[in-house]
Amino acid sequence: MELALSLDILLALAAVAFLAGFVDAIAGGGGLLTIPALLTAGLPPHLTLGTNKLAATFGSGTASWAFYRKKLFDPTFWKRSFVGTFVGAMVGTLAVSAISVDWLERVLPLLILAIAVHTLFSRSPKEEQHQLPKPTRTIHRRQWGQGLAIGFYDGFAGPGTGAFWTASSMALYRMNILLSSGLARSMNFVSNATSLGFFIGLGYVHFGIGISMGLSLMAGAWLGAHSAIRFGGRFIRPVFITVVMVMALKLAWDAWL
Repeated sequence: MELALSLDILLALAAVAFLAGFVDAIAGGGGLLTIPALLTAGLPPHLTLGTNKLAATFGSGTASWAFYRKKLFDPTFWKRSFVGTFVGAMVGTLAVSAISVDWLERVLPLLILAIAVHTLFSRSPKEEQHQLPKPTRTIHRRQWGQGLAIGFYDGFAGPGTGAFWTASSMALYRMNILLSSGLARSMNFVSNATSLGFFIGLGYVHFGIGISMGLSLMAGAWLGAHSAIRFGGRFIRPVFITVVMVMALKLAWDAWL
């Protein structure tokens, strides 16, 4: 789909993508910045979601690799989460393609706003231990269920997926923030890449915008992942929530009023 944007808008999208990559690598939720930015730039909802997946795949892949290299993610232990996330993302992406544009334009801003409010008022789980849980049938069921549910959500919408992964992993497996973040970045990469394949097949990706934002996301994700590993991510929360809620309210105003 052809869509011409001015240079200043492209530069603004790249700047937002860098910030989103930085934030997403630390606490998740980068899509809460990039999706409203793409919608505000004039992209239709379906094209926004597909283009965002292309950009997000760059960022989540970079952050995932950084956590893996620091031994904060074990692919073998989380293989059930991989499969569950892949299946969930596939079903969620196909569900999006069946939804009308008018309905999505009205629902998406409300969804983003609801996630922002949830993130604002939810408590961050306390750090418990710097080790993986013992592999049991209960843990395996949780891996399947978590992967299917969050993978579906990421394929269907996406904003806040990394934050959902981090918070739910700390609660389900009593892992600390670094191990939970390593899992979140890796599973987010799986669902992003899965959804991207389907969005490309459906023709809902603007490659020029997606690649330019993706390169900025990579830079932000590299810096954010290394900052998260060293310092943690609580310092970014107030600014992140403020920006997200302002942009979500603007989109809701445009769509409903």
